[in-house]
Amino acid sequence: MTDTANIHIRGRIWLTVAGKNMLGRGRVELLEKIGATGSISQAARAMKMSYKAAWDAVDAMGNALNAPLVSTSTGGKGGGGARLTPQALALIAAYRQLEQRHQDFLGQLEQEFASALTTGEGTIE
Repeated sequence: MTDTANIHIRGRIWLTVAGKNMLGRGRVELLEKIGATGSISQAARAMKMSYKAAWDAVDAMGNALNAPLVSTSTGGKGGGGARLTPQALALIAAYRQLEQRHQDFLGQLEQEFASALTTGEGTIE
């Protein structure tokens, strides 16, 4: 029998709106990088994606939620910039909390699965 300590349950969370992916780990990371750098283009580079792909992702999230997630200012002497809106900060916090609860749940399932294998009952409650 396989050592149950080597069995792991993995999963990812995607939030969808009207059947379309709206938010997942990568998009949250993109928002966090925009917040940290103050720049969509710098965040896109850090994520190894194009500016257009980053902007499209931000736009899609905002449209799905009917709330702007990034406020931008145009360039000038000091350059342009991007800031996360309060809605974006709340979205990030809620997603991270959901993600932690999901990981806790998967950990619980791992323990129940290992127990079911070691007891030979084959039942997960």
